Amino acid sequence: MVLRGRKRLVDTATGAVVAVLVLGLAAVATGATTTAQRSPQAIVPAPAFSTDELATLPTDNWITNGGSLSNQRYSPLDLIDTSNVKSLKGVWMTHLKSGLAAKYSAEGQPLEYQGIIYIPTGQDDVFAIDADTGKILWKYTGNLDQKISTICCGWDNRGVGLGDGKVYVGRLDGKLVALDQKTGKEVWSTLVMPWQQGYSITSAPLYVDGMVITGISGGEYGIRGRVTAYDAQTGKERWRFYTIPGPGEPGHETWPATGNAWQHGSAPVWQTPSVDPKLGLLYFSTGNAGPDNDGSHRAGMNLYSASMLALDLTTGKLRWHFQMVHHDIWDYDATSPTVLFDATIGGKNVQGIGEASKTGWLYLLDRVTGEPLFPMPEKPVPQNADQKTWPTQPTPSYEPFIPHAISQQQYAEIVKLAQAATVGKQAAAKTVKVIKATEMYTPFWKTLVALTPGPQGGTNWQPSSYNPGTHMFYVCAQSGPSGYAAETQPPKKQTNPVQYTVGSALTIGGGFGKNLGTFTAIDATTGKIAWQKRWTDSCYAGSTTTAGNLVFIGRNDGRLLAYDARNGNELWSFQTGAGANDAPTIFRRNGKEYVAFYAGGNALGATPHGDNVWLFSLDGKLGPAAAPGGGKGVSHAGAVNTPSPTAPGSAAAGRSIYAQNCASCHGPTGHGGNGGPDLTSISTAKSFQTVMRQVFNGGGGMPAFKGTLNPKQIRDVATYVVQNITHGKLPKK
Repeated sequence: MVLRGRKRLVDTATGAVVAVLVLGLAAVATGATTTAQRSPQAIVPAPAFSTDELATLPTDNWITNGGSLSNQRYSPLDLIDTSNVKSLKGVWMTHLKSGLAAKYSAEGQPLEYQGIIYIPTGQDDVFAIDADTGKILWKYTGNLDQKISTICCGWDNRGVGLGDGKVYVGRLDGKLVALDQKTGKEVWSTLVMPWQQGYSITSAPLYVDGMVITGISGGEYGIRGRVTAYDAQTGKERWRFYTIPGPGEPGHETWPATGNAWQHGSAPVWQTPSVDPKLGLLYFSTGNAGPDNDGSHRAGMNLYSASMLALDLTTGKLRWHFQMVHHDIWDYDATSPTVLFDATIGGKNVQGIGEASKTGWLYLLDRVTGEPLFPMPEKPVPQNADQKTWPTQPTPSYEPFIPHAISQQQYAEIVKLAQAATVGKQAAAKTVKVIKATEMYTPFWKTLVALTPGPQGGTNWQPSSYNPGTHMFYVCAQSGPSGYAAETQPPKKQTNPVQYTVGSALTIGGGFGKNLGTFTAIDATTGKIAWQKRWTDSCYAGSTTTAGNLVFIGRNDGRLLAYDARNGNELWSFQTGAGANDAPTIFRRNGKEYVAFYAGGNALGATPHGDNVWLFSLDGKLGPAAAPGGGKGVSHAGAVNTPSPTAPGSAAAGRSIYAQNCASCHGPTGHGGNGGPDLTSISTAKSFQTVMRQVFNGGGGMPAFKGTLNPKQIRDVATYVVQNITHGKLPKK
């Protein structure tokens, strides 16, 4: 429930069975249900799209996650532009009644084909919605095993694939499933890798060239990353590329010559690849090496972690790579999608590729060769022999889109949090030493080091957009400091399910939702910042831009905004009623331009939850929703009040509530999650009254649950935390 610091999850599973929250639509066995509205037989099946069709900029249809194979999230439509966007209103709003619990995130950008919108939720439920009416035509129910304990960063699904009459969905249990586009019924299912070994799928599959291509998540669980292509008709494997090279493969020498560090080196692939059909190349970027913060057992550059790669589309063979962070120990994933663009740089026509990283830089390369488009020299960085750090790091010559110097205020906050955590573990502790880093690549070992960006900032999963008219990238990010100290004991022996292997005893920070946000326009022809918006809360959404000189971006408080893509002037704001942490989809139907948007909140951002799918147009009649909070969704911290009654509740009931609402941040056993602290290290978490107040009112980066959980549920979950996790003292009944 609290969002502070880095990703720390689970050592063992709770074994709790949690009821799936499905309201209105009936929960059925994995498959599809159909409402009594427009007949699903009216759904037009997608053809076996050619690469040329998939590469064409989207107009009437938005058929890939990124709008086209270039992943630009750019619409060439201009019926909605800077002069009239202020008139944009809702045509309809549909409730999905799925993915409402706090552990879920709404990151699934909609697809649209022939008037039908296809969208998944964090429960891996998939919906087909009539764009004309907002009516749900069918629903595929994922029926995820609620005992899954190896999901890194909240339960989410970032979109589906489409082609050959099927809708393709990657699941958190490691399966890739093809659904009949007309009915939502399962056509085939293949296990990419099992969740029990630490694997999951969060990215949208890519349909291209008769294949369905997917990456795999799970870098925090000692996986070996990979991208796999499957036959779109049968689900049989076509090719597989491992992001950690094995013996005899180029790059294997960048891992220790002895031992099996490479078999658990991580480098997951969190996003949907981009493709250049003319070059026959598929592009993606990879996450950090593992264990995340402990490099002592993996000497070397650790290819191909934290890298951008190009593969032969047909064979999966490596064509080039560029590593952005050598021997990463800071959790500097490259998790945002790669974006292809063409531009004139220095008088030359360039075929480029860009990727916004957690380092706070937009890396701009030649997509033919993998060489930097602008100077990016290898510069010496501070060293630590225990961490086996690499002597240099590639450093772009242009400025980052977030600060690289930790402020005194940020440093003081890290010291305060470190002191609180230390006191929780060692009551006699009076002070804790924290070193203030002078640069971002400062290593750490036993002594805590405060630096920025931390593992939350700058750009995480959220996709950037690119406008060919302005030649600008639009990058959503946050400035998130953190404090690091590495473990010094041997790695844990893995079990089944595998354990969380980050390699950090203490990593703390301000929390995803609490960090300062930036939304930045970067000129691809120079690498320089054209304009930038700075927010008091994090920027944690995908952007979409148009030929009407607009760029859309969501805010944590539920607002969907439209800026002038040329200068950053705000032109439109609309309250969607839940955390606006997705990316809009834009298409034309019957001569009109529409904007589709899914507002459902985000677990890591601690933003207000909901299930709202909106369709906007210039002739829409619906006004904004009520702002989230005040009994609807997960509100933010309010006045400090004590819920009543105060007697203990049912720990058994609280266990399920904890799993649904708290485990994604604190971990299933309370030992720390994705930014949430180790509850067992906080002395005040042993107090029933304190836990009650914290759950009720939130604060410190944690959302208030007074609008989501009723008083009995708050009492039950507080009872479970105090009795079963922190082993504190409960008041007498």
